[in-house]
Amino acid sequence: MSAVRQRIDGAAAFLLHAYPFSETSLIIEMFTRDHGRLALLARGARRPRSALRGVLLAFQPLELGWFGGGEVKTLAKAEWLGGIPFLKGKGLLLGYYLNELLLKLLPREDAHAALYDAYSAALQALSEGATEAAELRRFEKALLAELGYGLTLERDAAGGAVQQAARYHYQIERGAVLAEQAGPGGAGLAMSGKTLLDMAANNYADPRTLSECKQLMRHLLTHYLGGQTLQTRRVFIELQDV
Repeated sequence: MSAVRQRIDGAAAFLLHAYPFSETSLIIEMFTRDHGRLALLARGARRPRSALRGVLLAFQPLELGWFGGGEVKTLAKAEWLGGIPFLKGKGLLLGYYLNELLLKLLPREDAHAALYDAYSAALQALSEGATEAAELRRFEKALLAELGYGLTLERDAAGGAVQQAARYHYQIERGAVLAEQAGPGGAGLAMSGKTLLDMAANNYADPRTLSECKQLMRHLLTHYLGGQTLQTRRVFIELQDV
């Protein structure tokens, strides 16, 4: 079967972003569980009476069908599945931050089922009023791992076990280096062994762990974004939450 005639049905997905295409249609950026991030043409979605207007909702689980080949495929059908309360207030802003990370870092049509599940879990937690900062850190860690930039947290760069009471410098592409071995200037981001072990266990109950983890993830994401600016970060700087 040619790529142009390929059709997919019953795909689990979330809407990441939408923008106008012609007077009546939209291009929608979707994150799907089994097909990765992809762009779809939603014909007629901007018409006042389009059934899609009440279905293509951000932060809500959807089931999609599409057809076609090339970079932009054509949406055939969309169904709202529900199950996640609508985000509001700060949780809504944090949801946009997750979406922006996926749009800027996730390659097109590269499936990441585990990351999809982590995204869904983060949205569910945010919608239920969970501690937002901890949810962000869990998702960011999962995102880096799925992209091949996973953090080494329980062993240091020399292969030794990370010690809870020790101080380390976390160096990009190398990992945790004992502070006394980090060299002149202490290259890397300073943090405690306890923070590294807490991160490995996804335990962010300690305020110091949460603070040091936030600095580490910001440092790593800035590096892997390669100079791209996160628009949502400007809002979060004011809120002092990211």
